[in-house]
Amino acid sequence: MGFATNIVDGFQNLVANLGTSRDKAYANDYALIPLTQAQVETAWRTSPIAKKIVDMPAEDMGREWREWQASAEQISAIEAEEKRIALQAKLIMASKAARLFGGAAIYIGVSDANPAMPLDPKSVKQGGIGYLTILSRYQVTEGPLQSDPRQPGFGEPEYYSMAAGYQSGVRIHPSRLVVLRGEELPAGSATMADRWGDSVLQGPVEPIKRLDATLANVASLVFEAKIDVVKIKGFTESLRSGGAPYEALMLRRFGLATTAKGVNGMLLLDGDEEYDQKSASFATLPDVIDRFMQQVSAAGGVPMTLLFGTSPGGLNATGDSDTRAYYDRIKTMQSLEITPAMAVLDECLLHSALGSRPPEVFYTWRPLWQPTAKERADVGKTMADTMKIAQDMGLPEEVAGKALINGLTETGAFPGLEGYADEYFGAGGYTASGDNVEEVTV
Repeated sequence: MGFATNIVDGFQNLVANLGTSRDKAYANDYALIPLTQAQVETAWRTSPIAKKIVDMPAEDMGREWREWQASAEQISAIEAEEKRIALQAKLIMASKAARLFGGAAIYIGVSDANPAMPLDPKSVKQGGIGYLTILSRYQVTEGPLQSDPRQPGFGEPEYYSMAAGYQSGVRIHPSRLVVLRGEELPAGSATMADRWGDSVLQGPVEPIKRLDATLANVASLVFEAKIDVVKIKGFTESLRSGGAPYEALMLRRFGLATTAKGVNGMLLLDGDEEYDQKSASFATLPDVIDRFMQQVSAAGGVPMTLLFGTSPGGLNATGDSDTRAYYDRIKTMQSLEITPAMAVLDECLLHSALGSRPPEVFYTWRPLWQPTAKERADVGKTMADTMKIAQDMGLPEEVAGKALINGLTETGAFPGLEGYADEYFGAGGYTASGDNVEEVTV
């Protein structure tokens, strides 16, 4: 004889109603209410916290900018070209728009007139980048997505076109856009109608609203922090029988009493009146606000020390570890999001700045964590001691000298040291011998 068995994947306790329909937590669920363009823009314009969550990572991604590895003449030409087209400022502005609205793009304006055709960086002549235009996701619409997984660009739009009111109908090839996204949706997401992402405020919006509401209520509570209470025998009956004249008399009576109390610190009452004072307690409010702030910080991905400018609690806590972790996250975003998105633009930039694309030229993102002067000096001393040890072990003096000068220049301990050494010793090279530096022929 068979028995029917129910198999439940989860914890249940029928006696305590845990995991059953009678459990109050059983009805908990996740509901997605997508934020509209007007909602995120209003939050950004009215809530300083929402604005910082959007703007701060975007500004930090471009704040220290990039360091090109090339000859001095090439670096000067590339940096001049970046300034001419305002690349750093445009990237920060586009990143803010992408984080706020869920997507944005930078249109690469070059001399060829057909935006629907692919952009070949090799065709860009020196000075060929004319302008960069920032477009939000609401100014451009995506064409059909590439549905063949065997083709390059699977899941990406085959083309973009301008939205209604913005030269509608004009098609733009994806290679002509630096496409930036907000909170990217997972591959194959059921809610992903296009390749744009969510606003970065989609997740933190509820914690932000709870914190703003709490602060607003605390501010309102300040006006009710102290309330004077006066008890009058037969007050209700007197209001009924006395009508409007009695009401006006009482208002005038205690208006004068309040004025006298405010001026002289004294309250005059009749013998039949009783006075009491109620005071609100603010003792636990800082802890409550702090918990809401922590939730907003975690949801927004920005440390409290940076988001609110507050010092962390705890013995010997400085917030440096949180800041370093945040900077590491920014570094990841630069490497995995910004660098690939700017690949075509950077190739065009090199052709526009140098007239060609030298294969040895590349760049690195400058670190956000800037060491102090003492830390740089300590690093320089450590490097010098290490090179002295390596030299004692047989490392050629000219190699040690070049490596040390290059290292001290890169760390910022002695800015311009490498250039000054080249200028002093010329093209012949240099070597280290004790405390002296001698010219050698390489």
